[in-house]
Amino acid sequence: MYVGTLSFDLLLGDVRSLKEKRSVVRPIVAELQRKYAVSAAETGGQNLHRRAEIGLAVVSGDTGHLTDVLDRCERLVAARPEVELLSVRRRLHSDED
Repeated sequence: MYVGTLSFDLLLGDVRSLKEKRSVVRPIVAELQRKYAVSAAETGGQNLHRRAEIGLAVVSGDTGHLTDVLDRCERLVAARPEVELLSVRRRLHSDED
């Protein structure tokens, strides 16, 4: 069994309130969950207006499939015009760790 995680550090566009921030972050999280069946959530920067951290995890029995899903998720977030992807942290874990 393998677990892959991604952590995205995002800079949001012209966001002036936490309510506006949620209207940007929630659709990204929902699309990741819907398209790729991953567990995803806003995991950091909840009190900052223009910054967000989104974390996701996926479990697979095959490292090739795991890497493919993580690559697709990263491309989806990077392609969103309303956010700037500042950094991505990727980790792969096996049950032998």
